[in-house]
Amino acid sequence: MVNPSLLIAVPLAFAFSIPLFGLVSKKIGKYIPVVALLINVGISFILIPQILKKPAVVSIGGWSPPFCINLVVGPLGVFLVTLISSIGLLVAIYAISYIKEEPTEKYHMLFLLLITGATGIVLTGDIFNLFVFFEILCISSYALVAYNKDKEGTEAAMKYLIQGSVGSSFVLIGIALLYGMFGTLNMADIASRVTSADPTFLFISLAFLITGFGIEAAVFPLNAWLPDAHSSAPSSISAILSGIAIKTGVYGVARMIYTIFNADGILTFIAFLGLLTLLIGEMSAFRQNDIKRLLAYSSIGQIGLIVFALGIATSLGVFAGLFQIVSHALAKALLFLAAGYMIYRVGSKSIDSLSGLGRKMPLTSFAFTIGSFSLIGLPPFAGFISKFSIVYAAIQVKKPIFLVFVVIALIATVIEAGYFFKVVQNLYFKEGKNVDNVTETSGYIIVPMIILVISIIVIGIHPQFITGLLKGAAGELLGRTGYIGWVLGGS
Repeated sequence: MVNPSLLIAVPLAFAFSIPLFGLVSKKIGKYIPVVALLINVGISFILIPQILKKPAVVSIGGWSPPFCINLVVGPLGVFLVTLISSIGLLVAIYAISYIKEEPTEKYHMLFLLLITGATGIVLTGDIFNLFVFFEILCISSYALVAYNKDKEGTEAAMKYLIQGSVGSSFVLIGIALLYGMFGTLNMADIASRVTSADPTFLFISLAFLITGFGIEAAVFPLNAWLPDAHSSAPSSISAILSGIAIKTGVYGVARMIYTIFNADGILTFIAFLGLLTLLIGEMSAFRQNDIKRLLAYSSIGQIGLIVFALGIATSLGVFAGLFQIVSHALAKALLFLAAGYMIYRVGSKSIDSLSGLGRKMPLTSFAFTIGSFSLIGLPPFAGFISKFSIVYAAIQVKKPIFLVFVVIALIATVIEAGYFFKVVQNLYFKEGKNVDNVTETSGYIIVPMIILVISIIVIGIHPQFITGLLKGAAGELLGRTGYIGWVLGGS
């Protein structure tokens, strides 16, 4: 088996090699992330069939868990790292032509560090290293949001930094409480002994951890940083923040609730919180005339839907939530990349300024339309399968409160359809002003969008390509005894 630690080591090593390659040629740096992530994608796909047969635990330092730092590569980890590497690769290809403002070397270094942090979060089996990788991701994100060095980006990065620092502090306090209770940082070891601790201290620790990770996940009311950060960052970074970074916050919340604390008692509250996040995100997006702010608020809504699905806490509900992670990552990455290219061509973020681009930029406009239709949940796109599965899973619970939740979720979807159809209408059915000289060029910017469009359609028509992996990942979250057994060798 390929050593899974390479998934962390490769982007980290390539990040620090960029200045060295820069001594040879300044042009080489922008290709380094593509090479690094091609390697990671290859490793991920090699690992998938092996991990589905037998999860891997990588011990570092010559000791056995729980006395060592270890990576736990189960179906959930390999699913998420494949998604991180794949979306990261496509965004890296897009950035070859899109990122031109100096210092480009620093951009590509920070981008690879962000990917390293996200990968480490989903693979580590040690709760303190979860915090370390979380910090790597967050610090890289703060810097990248401010990359354009304009007032808007700097202000957004400062808001993100302040709220992210509060979140990181909460996570650290939660970890400290767990270490004080159990004397270990190994997540499986903590999970195996969690029933022996004082319930009050457990609840306090859980509250700190969920709040800390909830800030990165942009769950209401912890999402004030996201609209400014996603709309102010370079569009390639907006794509990775929305497609990947906020999902790591959701992963952190899910890992705490399901694996470490086995907190069944708060799952209905988590579902309600997700639904509230969904409704507020969609209503806020409906009011926007800035295309990137619209997409940013839409991300808040979609995260709410994912959290709602995970709160259903059945195998179908968790499966549907993970499917929604895939469909949202593909669609939102596509939407930010397409919107970024249109903004680059017309010089404005206003939705009205995009009028008439359906004829001037047909490929980009078509890509934006496909991403929109998938997020709304129209067939035959990937978003239809994930949203249908979430609704069906909620109905299967057979509790009156979940029927109410389903109605609210469907209302939110109607709101979502309203604002996306408005944008598509502008693209195709309104005459544009000052777009006569706008053209669409081929090359590195178009290729990732085409691949994302194909992926959305193929997964929508043939979901069986990923359902086996998603069922395994859902089984890992729900089967905490299996996770403990992999790591500690108890079963």
